[in-house]
Amino acid sequence: MTTGAAFPLLEQIDTPLDLRQLPEARLPALAEELREFLIETVARTGGHFAANLGTVELTIALHYVFDTPEDRLVWDVGHQTYPHKILTGRRTRMDTLRRKDGIAGFPKRRESCYDTFGVGHSSTSLSAALGMVIAAERFGADRKIVAVIGDGAMTAGMAFEALNHAGHLKSDMLVVLNDNEMSISPNVGALSAHLTKLLSGRFFSSVRESGKKVLSHVPPMLEVARRAEEHVKGMFAPEGTLFEELGFNYFGPVDGHDLPTLVRTLRNLRALKGPRLLHVVTRKGKGYKLAEEEPVGYHGVGTFDPACGLKPAKSSGGPTYTQVFGEWLCDMAERDERLIGITPAMREGSGLVEFSERFPDRYFDVAIAEQHAVTLAAGLACDGLKPVVAIYSTFLQRAYDQLIHDVALQNLPVLFAVDRAGLVGPDGPTHAGSFDYSYLRCIPNLVVMAPADENECRRMLYTGFQLNQPAAVRYPRGKGPGVTPEREMRALPVGKAEIRRRGRDLALLAFGSMVGVAEAVAKRLDATVVNMRFVKPLDEATVVQMAAEHRWLVTLEENAVAGGAGGAVSECLAARGLPVPLRNIGLPDRFVEQGERGELLVECGLDVEGVLRQLADWGIAVPAIHPADA
Repeated sequence: MTTGAAFPLLEQIDTPLDLRQLPEARLPALAEELREFLIETVARTGGHFAANLGTVELTIALHYVFDTPEDRLVWDVGHQTYPHKILTGRRTRMDTLRRKDGIAGFPKRRESCYDTFGVGHSSTSLSAALGMVIAAERFGADRKIVAVIGDGAMTAGMAFEALNHAGHLKSDMLVVLNDNEMSISPNVGALSAHLTKLLSGRFFSSVRESGKKVLSHVPPMLEVARRAEEHVKGMFAPEGTLFEELGFNYFGPVDGHDLPTLVRTLRNLRALKGPRLLHVVTRKGKGYKLAEEEPVGYHGVGTFDPACGLKPAKSSGGPTYTQVFGEWLCDMAERDERLIGITPAMREGSGLVEFSERFPDRYFDVAIAEQHAVTLAAGLACDGLKPVVAIYSTFLQRAYDQLIHDVALQNLPVLFAVDRAGLVGPDGPTHAGSFDYSYLRCIPNLVVMAPADENECRRMLYTGFQLNQPAAVRYPRGKGPGVTPEREMRALPVGKAEIRRRGRDLALLAFGSMVGVAEAVAKRLDATVVNMRFVKPLDEATVVQMAAEHRWLVTLEENAVAGGAGGAVSECLAARGLPVPLRNIGLPDRFVEQGERGELLVECGLDVEGVLRQLADWGIAVPAIHPADA
């Protein structure tokens, strides 16, 4: 990997062991180099940006103080782990970040022994770290366990479940709360830093524990001492009271960009025992002015020129499916005052920005709390409102019980706009929507739709909104084939497929994003194409008709074959004893790694040539393509 600048300190660091050989006085200079290297690298590859700039000093301090990988460092979400990857042997491979066969954008156990837990979804680090603490105790291992979690991830109930359990067990673990939403206010200054170092030091800890032992024989005095300690801490860090009540010793807040203070405080905390929480305040985008000023816009970026920053996105062709949804939502909200929009912390990604600005009293961002988002929608629907939950396919998995128990079981009219379905590209398997056909179609009362184009997406959203039962519209990332959405609101007949092309011998039954591929394949083979539209209820009459009129049937879907839409067709034919040869084509039975979406479709055999190849392997004659037809 070639770089445009020299990084004399950074280039000496291949592992954290090398880092720990540096004099502490050189760490701030290393942080400057690491931040500059990060800016230069991500500008070429794209990726998560602002959060990583904010964790440079924290990452250096953690690896400097703790004996990683023997000491376990568990990251949450993974958006902020590029500095960690750079310091743990992957610096020279950063130009492959999030690319096919390159290094992943998130921690990954198979990639490095320093990636102790694979992440991608939020709020898992505390539970995983607690498990490692218990394992270390069982095996008698003398290692330290550190979980790093962001303030956004703390909104999920799972994080508090883990805190409650760890506090109950009095587990020997350190939680570092990376707070990058609040500004570095006056209480994160010299006085607070000095107090934190004192409170985390061995002398204060020894006095506190000795005092508790003495006062334990005088219960009322022990309670007075405990409350006095809380009062002193509360004067400078009132937000720590909650963590203290959960059984954690709270320290902070400290400036997460003050390396000397971070190192000294972490050294103190490493020597302590029991559950403890260090509150660190960082700034997203630190060191890159444009990202500091616009951390949301620089959260995830494509390639850019560091000297100029991000350029306004150029519109090429029609809108993305996400934009189709956002426009429909605003149009529908104008027509129906009962509509409520809900997102679990994905306003920008799910296309809700305009809706949130035009209908602020009908917009609810519940933060990273997918379970709450779904049950909130159920409660709204109980009393006459019409909630629309905008959520990524991979994140809806986190609220599966609520989807079944709170929405479907009660047959409540909640509409799910399921974005990022199928392969998503550089974010890799943690964010792929590979399973929603499978986990949705088995739920009673739920209507499941998959649009073949942008106009059909708009029509399906309207169809689902009109139903008096739960419904899901499942659409992929990015643009469709380029069909302009019509302004008129028109519903589709529920459970009715569309025959798009008449052919002979072979019928391609395609779902959602695979309809365009099926049409291209059909031209080569003179095959029939059916846009199935509905995964549930399945258009069984059309399936039976296709079986009667053709020698072979093939289903196409951008979903796992196991339990997917093709499985519904197979069940339909089997229930009627129809012996027509059937082939289900979909995603392979493995987790598909990162890469550009087009690359991954080719890898999985879901492009035109890949489908033709699979049909040829099945025994269907595939004519050679002529240059004039290419």
